[in-house]
Amino acid sequence: MRFVGYLAGGLEGLAVKTAAGWHGLTVDAPRWPGDLDAIVRTGRFEAAAEILAGGEPVDMSAVTYLLPFRRSGKVLCVGLNYADHASESKMEVPSFPTVFVRFNRNLVPHGADLIRPKVSEMFDYEGELVAVIGKAGRAIPIERALDHVAGYTIFNDGSIRDYQLRTNQWTIGKNFDNTGAMGPEFVTADELPAGAAGLRLQTRLNGEILQDANTDQLIFSIADLVSKLSIGMTLEPGDLIVSGTPSGVGFARDPKILMKPGDICEVEIEKVGLLRNAVSAEA
Repeated sequence: MRFVGYLAGGLEGLAVKTAAGWHGLTVDAPRWPGDLDAIVRTGRFEAAAEILAGGEPVDMSAVTYLLPFRRSGKVLCVGLNYADHASESKMEVPSFPTVFVRFNRNLVPHGADLIRPKVSEMFDYEGELVAVIGKAGRAIPIERALDHVAGYTIFNDGSIRDYQLRTNQWTIGKNFDNTGAMGPEFVTADELPAGAAGLRLQTRLNGEILQDANTDQLIFSIADLVSKLSIGMTLEPGDLIVSGTPSGVGFARDPKILMKPGDICEVEIEKVGLLRNAVSAEA
């Protein structure tokens, strides 16, 4: 199942992909099933899909996209999870996941502008796969870890590099307002290979391919991340695990290629979708 959140006529809506295209309902409909933040907490995706499929056709070219998840309890981002990216960053390949956090409030949806802040011109792209937790658990064995994943979406972990690298904690440079993007589709796990393995990931800036990798290259697989991140914390429905970016980031290039106002950045993951955002300057 594939779901997209949207705004149409000032009303929030949710659509599901059917054989006949996208069909959905808005929040004022009597059978409104809730948004994805609500549905992931109940796990009733099939029931929601059935209700939405009976709704009106949705012209996705005429709507404003919403973030698939806006009320995640945790947005856990994994750094250096591709060996070639660790190498280009001149850092050691980690023996345990390198984790930092982002917050829903600094993310924008598909089609919205990423904002380069006034204080920096070092605005970098990072295309990533996101695993969405659908079942709570702590100390989850790796062999059962994928049972806790509801599905997947796409992330652009826009990074303000000079602020990120001022300290050995990356949080400030990863959390400027409107610098990260997520979406557009949420794809349930049954639509993809186990652990979303073997999927091609590309990041393109103004049409030029700058990252080109495969999720098979993750150092810590999705199952491994779920298991290791749950060692000390309970993962809960709606939590997001942003699984890391491959090599090709702009800051590591010579000369550097960084996002600037007027650019178009696209992150595409095979069988998951395409996340597209323009870049604007902070007003």
